[in-house]
Amino acid sequence: MKRLLIVWHSRTGAARAMADAAARGAGAEAGVEARMLMAEAAGPDDLLAADGYLFACPENLAAMSGAMKEFFDRNYYPVLERLNGRPYGMLIAAGSDGTNAVRQMARIATGWRLKPIAEPIIVCTHAQAPEAILAPKTVPDADLARCEELGAALAAGLAMGVF
Repeated sequence: MKRLLIVWHSRTGAARAMADAAARGAGAEAGVEARMLMAEAAGPDDLLAADGYLFACPENLAAMSGAMKEFFDRNYYPVLERLNGRPYGMLIAAGSDGTNAVRQMARIATGWRLKPIAEPIIVCTHAQAPEAILAPKTVPDADLARCEELGAALAAGLAMGVF
């Protein structure tokens, strides 16, 4: 059985909803186990046990969230040169842009020699005022469908041995 690891962090619910949708999509694929772990809980053994990855987090202050950055910092060297060639995708919840979080994660994934399988999905909430930024978020169904499709595509590729 192939394993897809979904590592996520969420402050206001958007990135979590996106990760949940991706897990639903991946879970529909026979022969693939989709496992979700909070960034704070994911460790080297979890990464090594997986065949592919989805990373989901918010962009905070034009960067990936601190918890996601800490996940990468904590795990980078213990798995370096041990994940080469494995597929991954990204899900970003952003207030206005999301591209800096994508750029940061892509550079780390390049260092791990991971292979991107799709363009990152960025969901823009347009939250700009402090009260909107801190408020719980609801992700539109169309965006959740895109996340579900990415989870399903990554799982299908793993199941077929394409990746």
